[in-house]
Amino acid sequence: MKKLSAGKIALIAVLLVLVVLVVSVFSGYNSLVTMRENVTGQQANIQTQLQRRNDLIPNLVNTVKGYAAHEKEVFDAVSDARARLAGAGGDMQELADADAAMQSALSRLLMVVENYPDLKANTQYTALMDELAGTENRIAVARKDYNDAVQSYNRKLRTFPTVLYAGMLGFSQADYFEAAEGAETPPTVDFGA
Repeated sequence: MKKLSAGKIALIAVLLVLVVLVVSVFSGYNSLVTMRENVTGQQANIQTQLQRRNDLIPNLVNTVKGYAAHEKEVFDAVSDARARLAGAGGDMQELADADAAMQSALSRLLMVVENYPDLKANTQYTALMDELAGTENRIAVARKDYNDAVQSYNRKLRTFPTVLYAGMLGFSQADYFEAAEGAETPPTVDFGA
């Protein structure tokens, strides 16, 4: 049996290190692709739930219109907010801003409802409000799931050794879904007018 020379041992060691690095990069790349697709899927879930809410709004508005036909400004605001949400592209900030406009319009619509006690007793209105409440819960869950996926993905991008090659392979950080400015302030409800 022949002894390996020092040069051959060094070459084998270098080749082993290269193989480990290549396997690490391929594994990391596949992991990043999976995580990015998870982020994309979670974003689609938010959009699906926002669309569900958007689809419920015309029924709610038509029910309220029967009782409060003179509240045209509120109905127009809801309609404009629906159009803005439907036209929001894939940018998370644009989607968040459109969602905030919709929430504001819905708050004003619900303030109108408070002035019509008969409407609150209407079974169609009650069923629509239950659907809307369920949808709002789904939207909150979808936002949380999206932000959790973004956090995992962004963390992976910033950890070693992924940070060394992720940018070169075209991976960049994803944006969190953030509430629009002022969303932490509850709407003012005034029944004195």
